Amino acid sequence: MKDYKKYYSIPAPPETVYLALTNPLTIQLWTGEVAEMSTEPGSEFSLWDGSIVGKNLEFETNKKIVQQWYFGDQPEASIVTLKLHPSDDGTSIELRHTNIPDEAYSDIVEGWNGAYFGSLQQFYEE
Repeated sequence: MKDYKKYYSIPAPPETVYLALTNPLTIQLWTGEVAEMSTEPGSEFSLWDGSIVGKNLEFETNKKIVQQWYFGDQPEASIVTLKLHPSDDGTSIELRHTNIPDEAYSDIVEGWNGAYFGSLQQFYEE
């Protein structure tokens, strides 16, 4: 199991970025895929047409999202924590993803940098 931590900069205020990460219609706008998402702790979510699935654990409006991502029957939960911080150019997002299966690590890192935050950055830059 591996952990990943990185900061991303999004050119939009934290309130807008939070909405983009938690509202299924807004998620669909920047991903181009149908999304299932709720800000109800304990609810399950699905992004990129089921490529990412898991359970929502905790929300702090405009500041923090904590999710469990499913990777088969692994013994320890894979936890994603996103912390949103106001910055001079919009929002700084602190990503911590723990307990990533070794065999999925490079794909997950590539996904965070490209499809996930790459798409979100591009959406707000256009």
